[in-house]
Amino acid sequence: MHTYQLIGPFAQILPMTNLNLKGAIPDEALLVIDNGGILIENDRIHSLGKFNEMLLAAKELGAKITTLDGSDVCLPGFVDAHTHICFGGTRAHDYAMRNAGKSYLEIAKSGGGIWDTVTQTRKATKDQLIALIIQRANRHLNNGITTIEVKSGYGLSVNEELKMLYAIKEANQELYVDLIPTCLAAHMVPIDYSGTATDYLEEISSQLFPKLKAEQLCNRIDAFIEESAYSKEDIAPYFTKAKAMGFDITVHADQFSTSGSAVAIAFDAVSADHLEASTTKEIEALAKSNVIATALPGATLGLGCAFTPAREFLDAGGALAIASDWNPGSAPMGDLLTQAAILGTFQKLSNAEVLAGITFRAALALNLKDRGKLDKGHLADFISFPTTDYKEILYQQGSLKPNNVWKKGNLVIDQKKK
Repeated sequence: MHTYQLIGPFAQILPMTNLNLKGAIPDEALLVIDNGGILIENDRIHSLGKFNEMLLAAKELGAKITTLDGSDVCLPGFVDAHTHICFGGTRAHDYAMRNAGKSYLEIAKSGGGIWDTVTQTRKATKDQLIALIIQRANRHLNNGITTIEVKSGYGLSVNEELKMLYAIKEANQELYVDLIPTCLAAHMVPIDYSGTATDYLEEISSQLFPKLKAEQLCNRIDAFIEESAYSKEDIAPYFTKAKAMGFDITVHADQFSTSGSAVAIAFDAVSADHLEASTTKEIEALAKSNVIATALPGATLGLGCAFTPAREFLDAGGALAIASDWNPGSAPMGDLLTQAAILGTFQKLSNAEVLAGITFRAALALNLKDRGKLDKGHLADFISFPTTDYKEILYQQGSLKPNNVWKKGNLVIDQKKK
């Protein structure tokens, strides 16, 4: 049975269609539909156009008509392609120490760093993690994010990684937003592991990977390629096994040193994330590949380091997504729109480039081809902002929040009723 719904008019609709996956995007390339309407068939986009021109056809289909006041701007629901929102505890002490001038090594030696979060996450029960994920995911949904990637990586053992991934799966069943799970068991070498890094990766790939497939816990494998984590030599057998089993690959790459992006290219990763340390050599190589470069401005703001060279990536012809990296250590803010707007200011990105980075380019960084655009057959995930000019959204640098969020055609956030 087909059900139809027409929603509008919106002052402007930006469907984000007819834009390139790779390279720079001038604002003039954006399609803007004035006084537009969206016709939904079941949970998918059927068509878009001028609201008044769509009314007759919608009525002939027996569509429910939802009439708005025409004062809002509509965009596809945002996609956050890199988060760590499954965690226990806090790292506020790390943040204070870092801003007081302590180094990463000094903080780790004092009991902080990733291992601190591993310890706190291991202490949390699965139900406690589920509650925390739901709380954070709903905050994201209120900010217009309708798809959220969520990593494990604070368990660092077969059983604890499974606990995290079960929590993510079960939280997803309680939410309107879609959670896309990623296994980051290769986040660091566990301090309490008695063997080598190679031994640990072999244990994870042989014992955990089959369970991920059998129980459909995730289809994405991530690893942190860095001097403080895993080398390209360490990770090669791990990724080789993951690819052979049909997992998508993504990489924490080039955050402090520049070996990770080459690994991403070698293993045909869907995305390489961070890239703050990438030089022209890495940028040009990534731009020639099919790997999507994902900038994480939240980590820059949390650590006080350089931004990902986003402008250079785009000018080199690369595909650039933007994600929040929401995590307790280096990116505690968790406000994707604010971070994306700030990245745009410092890297001189057009509105079109920033919005592409948090919609369809971000969706493709998750290998999702059914969202990120308002196009026929795509999920009816869209949001509205209380303004008649889309330029206000990034101009206000995250302080202008969505007033409505639709997920699969259903109005799930209505700020006007609050």
